[in-house]
Amino acid sequence: MKTILDAGPLVAFLNDRDEHHNWAIEMVQRLPEPLWTCEPVLAEAGHLSNQAEAILEMLASGVIRIGLELEDQTDGVLRLLRKFGPRMDLADACVVRMSEIFPDSQVFTTDRQDFSIYRRNSREVIAVLLPEP
Repeated sequence: MKTILDAGPLVAFLNDRDEHHNWAIEMVQRLPEPLWTCEPVLAEAGHLSNQAEAILEMLASGVIRIGLELEDQTDGVLRLLRKFGPRMDLADACVVRMSEIFPDSQVFTTDRQDFSIYRRNSREVIAVLLPEP
């Protein structure tokens, strides 16, 4: 099973003051590598954490891998943005699209509210890995 990384756990992993920091550390240690993501998630996490260098080091080391070529997936990402907009941003649309491309996957996120609404392939619930409420 592939694990698709959203920005929230990455920010929590890098920020020891984040409420989900310990959970994110534990999950990253437990989950098999690599964690799959997309460039919009990395940009969002880099901005929110101010840790772009650490994120690029994780990418260079293979802990994180890019699993979506946005140019090739424009139609699918646009379909999702049109369906769930304005709630859905580009990073979330890419994560949901990756869950469609990799049907045997789970989304590693802290965003319980949005990922309880988003659906892949129009109606399928997305398997998510979330911190306890």
